[in-house]
Amino acid sequence: MGLSATEVFALTRKLVDIESITGNEGPVGDFLCAELLRLGYATRKMPVAGARQNVYATWPAQEHPVVVFSTHMDVVPPFIPSSENSSGDEGRIYGRGSCDAKGIIAAQIAAAEKLRDEGIYVGLLFVVGEERDSLGAKVANDQSPGSKFLVNGEPTENRIATASKGALRVELIAEGKMAHSAYPELGESAINKLLTALERLRRMELPVNPEIGPATLNIGVIEGGRAPNVIPDRARAQLLYRLVGPSAELKQKITAAVEGCARAEFILEIPFQELRAFEDMPTMVAAFTTDIPRLSKWGEPLLVGPGSIHVAHTEGEYIEKSQLLEAVEIYARIARKLLVGGF
Repeated sequence: MGLSATEVFALTRKLVDIESITGNEGPVGDFLCAELLRLGYATRKMPVAGARQNVYATWPAQEHPVVVFSTHMDVVPPFIPSSENSSGDEGRIYGRGSCDAKGIIAAQIAAAEKLRDEGIYVGLLFVVGEERDSLGAKVANDQSPGSKFLVNGEPTENRIATASKGALRVELIAEGKMAHSAYPELGESAINKLLTALERLRRMELPVNPEIGPATLNIGVIEGGRAPNVIPDRARAQLLYRLVGPSAELKQKITAAVEGCARAEFILEIPFQELRAFEDMPTMVAAFTTDIPRLSKWGEPLLVGPGSIHVAHTEGEYIEKSQLLEAVEIYARIARKLLVGGF
């Protein structure tokens, strides 16, 4: 008869204790596959790369579900095992992935079990690679069962998202000429060029969406040079823009701004996504990206989940036990709404 609170907490901790840093999701996928088979689901693995596989499960009586719950199995480094008593707080589960997104996996499985007791059947899709390149979602998108709704789980503190910012990864590459540092006039510093290009981008006005807020820029990595006494002939930087709308004009501005100093290569783009919400549920705007744009064939997306994004990817990542249990009810409630008449 569904999963008890104790079982939800235990499942969360078991998942957290399986190291699944992006690229090493095989063991957690094996565990989930076995667990879902034990619960009676028709479960299969979707090969992605090597031992990396998505996990897709349905109830045998409903092979083509209308609603699918989904989130990701991978986590960012480093591996941090679970605990419940950090700082004496027993109301939380700590550990890498506790809120992003292994607690969400446990809540979605518990919600699916709760719904099954009511004769309502949903699918479960757990993918690899969300923290890096959404490779698992890309593979899954070509294997859609024809579902109408995808309920994606990310830490939103159980508020339903009305939008999710996109992401644009940019690499700036500057080239110069090596020379002895005692005679800088004989060389051309690639680092100086790169710094000029970065300063131009920092001063550049970014788009603002009146409902979502501004686009943002993070300069995440700077590297270059050969030695302190060598004029550097190479330098590069990795940037990440958070998008609040289409990117074409922003790309043009970036290219123009760095002209003469560096060249811009656009490495990865995840588009800005507007989402549907329910009037009777609290809402938020997700400043982070998700797998949703890569799962477009799985139905109309919704985004909601327990936990705070502010503690995800931190040394003290945790999820509130109360939010985990609340999420079970929220996921079940959303599925009921969608199945009895949609929005």
